[in-house]
Amino acid sequence: MSIFDDEPPLSEDPRRRSDRSVGHRPRRALIGRWSLGVAIVIAVVFALLPSPYVIERPGPVFDTLGTAAHGDDQVPLIEIPDEETFPTEGELNLLTVSVVGRPGATPNWFEVLGAWFDRTSSAVPTEAIFPPGVTQEDRDAENQAAMVDSQQDAIAAALVELGYDFPREVTVVSIFDGSPADGVLEAGDVIAAVNGTEVHAVNELRAAIADNGTDAPAELSIVRDGVPVQVEAVPAEQSGQVVLGVGVRMEYEFPIDVEIRLDDVGGPSAGMMFALGIVDKLTPGAMTGGEIIAGTGTIDAAGAVGAIGGIQQKLWGADGVGADWFLAPKANCPEVAGHVPDGMRVFAIEHLDQAREVVEAIGAGEDTAAFPTCAVG
Repeated sequence: MSIFDDEPPLSEDPRRRSDRSVGHRPRRALIGRWSLGVAIVIAVVFALLPSPYVIERPGPVFDTLGTAAHGDDQVPLIEIPDEETFPTEGELNLLTVSVVGRPGATPNWFEVLGAWFDRTSSAVPTEAIFPPGVTQEDRDAENQAAMVDSQQDAIAAALVELGYDFPREVTVVSIFDGSPADGVLEAGDVIAAVNGTEVHAVNELRAAIADNGTDAPAELSIVRDGVPVQVEAVPAEQSGQVVLGVGVRMEYEFPIDVEIRLDDVGGPSAGMMFALGIVDKLTPGAMTGGEIIAGTGTIDAAGAVGAIGGIQQKLWGADGVGADWFLAPKANCPEVAGHVPDGMRVFAIEHLDQAREVVEAIGAGEDTAAFPTCAVG
């Protein structure tokens, strides 16, 4: 028996150690592969789940100087059967937005991710397009009604621009309970003037009421059952606006027959382009000079151009048909910046007469630098 043991300790057989290590590596690799596979399956399942978004994309483009499908036939989109019309050239294109998805059938997350990386598309919350409680049928009916109204307003704006004189009446259709107009105005009343200033468009009525303010009564010249009447009402402030508390619509007696035929398209955003198409057809010479010009914007009977939705998709829709010129409502310019296709110039439009001047300058090959544009940065 020795006090100090100088012999080295026994070691494991190298072959056994090697065999054990080799056995552990395949097991760890197998677990890793299983984990990766499970993660991929979870990601795929999640990506295929419905999202709370719908996708806006460029929709069909229609030339107001050309034809459109009407039933089984192609017919002029704008026709003025009983008046002298003149040959046109080029295109005055109105633009639409297609919405992919609806409540209960929204795009999945994979499709939404694709829209986020597609500069021509946008993913927007479903409720922004389909407010809660509004059915698809309700939305379609509302859009169709808005399209009909916009066509009538476009005809009125074009005829006013061309110097026609005809009745344009702001007619009361509803009065809100407890509003300044409650007990003062009635459904069917025609509001002819505010404080002595004639109004022939809804925007003119709104501007006149806003100018009056809430500190004094507004003197309203109305026609009730064919009889002129003077009444007063003190406007109130609601949601930052000065209002009477009435719902109104425009009624016209056009001096000529103008037919606009465009099926399966809704909303008010084509108003300005309808009006330009009518003006072009009723004036000698081709306003566009053969150029492809696109645009969008609501319009009222006085020719005021208003903001619309989906401006970015409409820019790309215009690019898709080769338009180098775009007429945008000035109010939409903040949404235009950074989304203008290469080579396209976007003009900021506030009124029909301005849009007409821009189109005529483009058609004549004149310098357009003096016209206001939307920033492209």
